[in-house]
Amino acid sequence: MGSEVVELDRKDREILTLLQEDASLPMADVAARVGLSPSPCWRRVRRMEEAGVIKGRVALVDRSKVGPSLTAYAFISLERHEDNVIDQFHEAIRSAPEVTTCAAVTGAVDFFLTVVVPDMEAYERFLRQRLLGLTMIRSINTSFMLREVKSSTAVPL
Repeated sequence: MGSEVVELDRKDREILTLLQEDASLPMADVAARVGLSPSPCWRRVRRMEEAGVIKGRVALVDRSKVGPSLTAYAFISLERHEDNVIDQFHEAIRSAPEVTTCAAVTGAVDFFLTVVVPDMEAYERFLRQRLLGLTMIRSINTSFMLREVKSSTAVPL
């Protein structure tokens, strides 16, 4: 899945670094920190949004503050690799709110999923209701997070 790389200069990268740390910063503060006036800074941000460099601005939620959660890492292998089979798998995963990440990967498995649920019973329900009925799945191996050592959404610039 290729995409066109957008040319970014040093100021663009500085702006992105600040916004990745805190997207709620007022544009005047961002501009001052990168040495621009607010209008040119805002134009750069809008250009990066229009080009898809900035995909959105979100609130990052601390899972531990909103209730118990269990993070599972599911490693999925498919029976067959025809386009229609892969498309069906993609569609099933996209409709599963428990899945926060799905990536096609190289190696011994085909897909890596991050699944966030309240507890082990909820993970079992997720397996039974969402995955085990998918006939294209050959195997599912799961590991569970014991402790989060590092978590970041920032792209190194």
